[in-house]
Amino acid sequence: MNLKIAGAPISWGVCEVPGWGRMLDSSTVLGEMAELGLAATELGPPGYLPEDPDELRVLLDRHGLRLVGGFLAVVLHDAEQVWSTMEDAGEVAELLAGAGAEVLVLAAATGLPGYDVRPPLRDDQWRTLVETVARIRDLAARHGVRTVLHPHVGTHVETGPEVERFLADSDVPLCLDTGHLLIGGTDPVELARGYPGRIGHVHLKDVRTAVADVVRAGRISYTHAVGSGMYVPLGDGDLDVPELVRVLTDAGYTGWYVLEQDTALSGDSIAEDHRPRRDVARSLAHLTATLS
Repeated sequence: MNLKIAGAPISWGVCEVPGWGRMLDSSTVLGEMAELGLAATELGPPGYLPEDPDELRVLLDRHGLRLVGGFLAVVLHDAEQVWSTMEDAGEVAELLAGAGAEVLVLAAATGLPGYDVRPPLRDDQWRTLVETVARIRDLAARHGVRTVLHPHVGTHVETGPEVERFLADSDVPLCLDTGHLLIGGTDPVELARGYPGRIGHVHLKDVRTAVADVVRAGRISYTHAVGSGMYVPLGDGDLDVPELVRVLTDAGYTGWYVLEQDTALSGDSIAEDHRPRRDVARSLAHLTATLS
């Protein structure tokens, strides 16, 4: 199997959440991606990479990378915010298209900071969420960009029942994020097996399910769990990587596998700066062994 493998700035601790941790500069992150042999990257949080498509292309070309897509967490459920949400989505879709990317990775943000608090939705808010996703899908398509919905911890599509409800109510494909699905209570292998035609993008990460269970039970926050090493290099956690790749390949999936190990860097230790590169290298080695 010849998989298309990309990286993401979050594996280097680069996150949109205020106060998440120390962020390495983009030249370091992109340079290390290239050194590891990754072919592409996702965009990272707003403003981390240039927001002018030409400047972004120049920067990525300098490192021998291309742009595969970008993550956008916006409020989808509030009818009064639809206009501003569509404006944000249009700007990101235009940037992605101008830089040669393929996919807009959409998440149903709560409107609250971070991913630790998640109020419930009313049925009318859920309907607005589904309708807004469809509108963004159509908007992005006019730019030549696909849209996928990313089930994500701390958003309004997180749990197993919510994933199933979205699949029933919308025809928009999913981003199969193996880590967030496991934390939310969905087996990503079974999801891929049960809905092979609905997988439009893959974020590949491994998780210690013992920690994920504690997060799901509400005993520790998601942010604390990430800092405690809930995400680990592929092969160190409980995801069945070989089976997932086999199921997706058998189903005809030919898209990207984006290596993501959500990481938070703290302090100013130079030794810690080497951890993201080391962990991504271990994930790559495990994935390569899986394919041999």
